[in-house]
Amino acid sequence: MLKIALPNKGRLADDARELFADAGLEVRALSERALTASLGGEFEAIFVRAQDVSEFVADGAADAGVTGWDLVCETERELDVLLDLEFGRCRVVVAARDDSGITSVEDVPSGARVATVFPRLTRRFFERAGHPVEIVPVSGAVEVAPHLGIADVVTDITSTGSTLRVNGLREVATILESSARLVTARGVTAMESGEKRRALDELVTALGSVLRARGRRYLMANVPRAALDRVREVLPGLNGPTVIDILNGGAPGAGTLVAVHAVVPASAIYRTISQLKALGGEGILVTRIERLMP
Repeated sequence: MLKIALPNKGRLADDARELFADAGLEVRALSERALTASLGGEFEAIFVRAQDVSEFVADGAADAGVTGWDLVCETERELDVLLDLEFGRCRVVVAARDDSGITSVEDVPSGARVATVFPRLTRRFFERAGHPVEIVPVSGAVEVAPHLGIADVVTDITSTGSTLRVNGLREVATILESSARLVTARGVTAMESGEKRRALDELVTALGSVLRARGRRYLMANVPRAALDRVREVLPGLNGPTVIDILNGGAPGAGTLVAVHAVVPASAIYRTISQLKALGGEGILVTRIERLMP
């Protein structure tokens, strides 16, 4: 049974558990404090700190893992990304005090002190930019460092930038855009054969089908056959709407109704229903999609 390293706590842990459960791989642990658990009886989960997932996977203690891309890049371990899991989106940014006069990386003075929880990412970024800086590693509360005189600028993780603004900091540059990823050791999928490779492929397919279904809805409606050309413009779907004859739908002609089924973006449902009604649509039904295979 393959081992999957999952974050043991925090938002990444919650979102990972939800995604696996939606894919039919619910976490089944003997207790809340258990360090291992079954994932739907198909895989074994091992729970570790999110920042340690990369190490477990790279060293072969786990066959695959889920963690943030920012944490993978900080460890500098060579891993392959099997799937972008589309949650935990954030950015690692350079920020400076509003009154510092620093508005770009070029304004950061040579030898400036940079407080960060990402020392390796930060060092690489400034080296590539040709700006030698002094790294000041901290374990948290990075935003307060410039106000205490500990550092001139900071690099920190942010989603909306609101925390930085509240603390009188402005974004200067983006080092990295991140999200949760399903990762495995470099070259594993190419080298492995048989059961292990097939299990990883099946895992990627299962999780991908859940992600693909999110933000989409399955719509069914009865529409006049004569309006099909215009209905196709309203319901492009994945490959165009599926059209089905209705029993007792009437003789062929303008009054004949057919059933159309299509996958549509959830954000477009309100307008789509209005357009179908205007074309004579009736019996409209919209439902959520749990999984969507390509």
